[in-house]
Amino acid sequence: MDKFLEAAIEEAKKGMAEGGIPIGSVLVLDGQIVGRGHNRRVQKGSAILHAEMDCLENAGRMQASDYRRATLYSTLSPCDMCSGAVLLYGIGKVVVGENRTFRGPEDHLRSRGVEVEIVDNHECQELMEAFIEKNPELWNEDIGV
Repeated sequence: MDKFLEAAIEEAKKGMAEGGIPIGSVLVLDGQIVGRGHNRRVQKGSAILHAEMDCLENAGRMQASDYRRATLYSTLSPCDMCSGAVLLYGIGKVVVGENRTFRGPEDHLRSRGVEVEIVDNHECQELMEAFIEKNPELWNEDIGV
């Protein structure tokens, strides 16, 4: 398995251990992780701290040219908000652990020039399916149902 997707899965597991939603993300630039994050909406009482947003925040300010060379890994398909951040910062590639439990606007990202790779990782899917089964109300809150 890709070491960067493994790092995103580690982040998802951290979030779950903290009582949150098990979604993790890492930002990779030139073969190095420059930001890590996990969904912390529950832990921080936040409306916006999805894994990708937490990851970008933790990466700190970067040059536009760096974002264009970066790859964002996420254990779950990014939602509209997180996909908007990808477009805003011009991130060139997104690697998605799985998109069976939730599918964000992947086609829109592609139409805007972002390379989107779906890994279809079984561990990512199992984490989400188990969480959704145990916490349907929290999951529905997170995705705005």
